Amino acid sequence: MITAVYAHRGSKCNCPENTLPAFEEAMRVGSDGIELDVHLTKDQQVVVMHDEKIDRTTNGKGQIRNYTMDELRQFDAGIWFSAKFKHTRIPTLIEVLDLLADYPGTLNIEFKTDRNVYPGIEACVAELVERYRPHAPVVYSSFNHESLIRLKKIRSNADIALLLWERLADPWRYTQQTGATAQHLWQPSALSETAAQLQQHGIKVRAWTVNHPKNMEHAFRMGLDAIITDYPEAALDLRRSIQKAANSRHF
Repeated sequence: MITAVYAHRGSKCNCPENTLPAFEEAMRVGSDGIELDVHLTKDQQVVVMHDEKIDRTTNGKGQIRNYTMDELRQFDAGIWFSAKFKHTRIPTLIEVLDLLADYPGTLNIEFKTDRNVYPGIEACVAELVERYRPHAPVVYSSFNHESLIRLKKIRSNADIALLLWERLADPWRYTQQTGATAQHLWQPSALSETAAQLQQHGIKVRAWTVNHPKNMEHAFRMGLDAIITDYPEAALDLRRSIQKAANSRHF
């Protein structure tokens, strides 16, 4: 099985994370999937950013939930990374979905509901995805598994994945109980016997965040379903070289 490569927050190694340039770069290099994070603004707009606060990745301060989308537009989400990205704005999910309209890969949307409660975010996101990406693959993930269960009640056909740091005993049982098809496991947990246990029960394993080439190679040789990485281009290059070497041995 070929392990897919998902771009973590876009191609965040060379672009400001969770911005349109990062997602454009992830598409350019041929990523099999793109991972992003969502929150709700004060005026109930779905915004794409990792942290609950805007402090780390913009020139502003404060909680996303305390701003309207128009207010968030005033902040620069690129200058912290490089002057090249000055005036890059925090994107809405609609803008990202519009950008990825023709992207054939998997979109991995993570609900950032493990610290802040955003009432209604699951329904908002599901509605937007249905409108802008009705036929392309989408998987939803979260550390807040209740958020994923709420989504399943809203959209029974939603593909959900449990985000986890730790390894569970009999991990497939809990996964099946929630209706999830996959676990998104922290790298040390994913690169263990837990992966084989899950896959034997038909549950996909996607490892995060796999950035070192040795760990990428380990994941590829294990046959994990996907790695989520800050370096999608390097991961894809490594995967091609491994495949080329394997093919040459068969001749």
